[in-house]
Amino acid sequence: MNSLKTKSEPSPTQMSETGGTPGLQVDDSLDTLQIRIHGGPDRPTLIYLPGIHGDWTLVTEFRAAIHGLVRFVEFSYPRTLTWSLDEYAAAIEQALLANHIPRGWLLGESFGSQIVWALLARAQARPGVEPFRPQGMILAGGFVRYPLYWGVRMAQAFTAQAPGWCQSSCFCLFAQYAKQRHRRTPEALAGVQEFIRRRREPMDRQAIGHRLKLIAEHDPRPIARQTRLPVYSLAGLVDPIVPLLWVRRWLKRHCPGYRGAKTILRADHNVLGTAPRVSAEQVWRWMGQSDAALLASPSARLEA
Repeated sequence: MNSLKTKSEPSPTQMSETGGTPGLQVDDSLDTLQIRIHGGPDRPTLIYLPGIHGDWTLVTEFRAAIHGLVRFVEFSYPRTLTWSLDEYAAAIEQALLANHIPRGWLLGESFGSQIVWALLARAQARPGVEPFRPQGMILAGGFVRYPLYWGVRMAQAFTAQAPGWCQSSCFCLFAQYAKQRHRRTPEALAGVQEFIRRRREPMDRQAIGHRLKLIAEHDPRPIARQTRLPVYSLAGLVDPIVPLLWVRRWLKRHCPGYRGAKTILRADHNVLGTAPRVSAEQVWRWMGQSDAALLASPSARLEA
């Protein structure tokens, strides 16, 4: 397992290697970009970019479900209040290259989908150069331009103005719900507990507010219109946060790389956590189908 930590500006990183349990953190500081790598380079690479919460606490069961099929790379974001989406992408790209990961599939969960588009924009802006090259994108509860502008602004105002006790109460309610949805393994329950612990910290809530601001200001539609790499949409049927039909209709009409979608009936916005096995099977199927198609598509090979 490799652990790489990036300070709050995209600068050269330091990498340390440890033995022991795969996925074990060397430094649990929440103010650094952290990367964990599960599996060797002989497997296809799947890179998980978390949602607005910014860490890997809710992806435990999905990681276990896809274990052995892919090299699973996951990130935990720093609690920065200054980074742009391009700076997120630059730091993540730097971390991947420092760990000798020049290409892979991107799995963007909710807010993470915005970093997916930023990574793709960086790749498209440097044709012929060899930075990190995405092979395909899966939007897990993700989107292009967030369609409900007023909704994200309301959420941003809540994180900025609501008293701490009110926000903590909301997270406690979520904890009770999450414990029911993630109770299949002790590891998943431990992840939920860690999720709640982190969300109670004021700096963490401020970082979430900053990420909401980035969503409200970001419009990656020009990038999506140029994308010929495979793009898929994965979501739960019960998703009160992202209007799926709206997102998928736009992708179908305007994104050349859009290949299709999967809606999982007994899942919610956190589709990877609430339907881990079905999600893992679908992601693996898409990766296999699209890698075969890529070999036969000259235009997609050029973009890759």
